[in-house]
Amino acid sequence: MSLSDDEQRILRQIEAELQNDSDFAKAVSPSGLYQHSVRTVRWSILGLVAGIALLVVALQLHFVAAFGVFIGMLILLAIIERNARAIGRAGIQDVAGAIRKARAGVARRPD
Repeated sequence: MSLSDDEQRILRQIEAELQNDSDFAKAVSPSGLYQHSVRTVRWSILGLVAGIALLVVALQLHFVAAFGVFIGMLILLAIIERNARAIGRAGIQDVAGAIRKARAGVARRPD
């Protein structure tokens, strides 16, 4: 069953709009698919670094406070692990390639 002329016209319009939509292209690009997970991993790593400093301070105050900080760090590790699994090996390669392209573009840009 073929499409009618009106349906084909509508389909061509949709295709043309999707080709011109840069936000949509970024969202479905390989780096865009994993953007949220990568951002979450970055913030979690930053939280772990801050957690280590906070753990040292908490150890001087009270062992219960230090234990609470340690539990928070374990939670951050679980978040990192879950997002790393969501990204997967292919996703990590895609994100690394996008980062390399971005850095190469910045390095080539004359100032």
